[in-house]
Amino acid sequence: MDQRLTPTARRVRRSRAEQKQETRGALTVAALMAFARDGYHGASLEGIANEAGFSKGAVYSNFGGKAELFLAAMDHNLQTLRGEDWDPFAVPDASGAAGTGSGVAPAEEAAMLVRGFGLAMLEFIATAARDAVLGEQLRARVQIMIDAYGRIAAESRPAGENLPVDDVAQLMAALDQGVSVLALSGVASVDGALLRTGLRRLVDPANAADDPTPARVGRGAGLPDVERVQRLARDTDV
Repeated sequence: MDQRLTPTARRVRRSRAEQKQETRGALTVAALMAFARDGYHGASLEGIANEAGFSKGAVYSNFGGKAELFLAAMDHNLQTLRGEDWDPFAVPDASGAAGTGSGVAPAEEAAMLVRGFGLAMLEFIATAARDAVLGEQLRARVQIMIDAYGRIAAESRPAGENLPVDDVAQLMAALDQGVSVLALSGVASVDGALLRTGLRRLVDPANAADDPTPARVGRGAGLPDVERVQRLARDTDV
């Protein structure tokens, strides 16, 4: 008997796979918002499922639990870093961003979401540090950031630079995350423009001093990932 799938069966299987992917995507976006609002420990799987329009069972059908769902939210944020056109020196453009109907200005709302997810990230790091499996999964994702900065360091490497590219990449990632921690701690004078200035000095110290980009473009004007959060809010606005 021929066991090959008929065209109809192939269409059904593909449709189910697409449906599963859509469900995972909706749960991931809902989780990102919930973690940003309630924190890693405060967010509930039932609440996330309800926000995405599914039952709690749908979460367990697609994810092993809260930790795996948080990692999926991290992966969602890391997608930009995988692209070859990612530019950490680009100034975010907040023009035309729409809000989510909360009554808060789009830029302010985006900054709040970034700050909230950053705080949830600190909670998750503390949890993963005590779990060998989660710790390894977290390291794999941090490595994505380091690799992305490694591409930038290699492309911009000045003549006579003796520091290995991998070391430069780790320093850039450390500065990136360190600025985020300072911002979460309430150091308002640290913004995205200052981060970009620091990254340039790590990549090419000799020429960074001549960079015409101003050190500041306004308080909080370049918070990490604000532009991406604004796009997310716009895409999910109903």
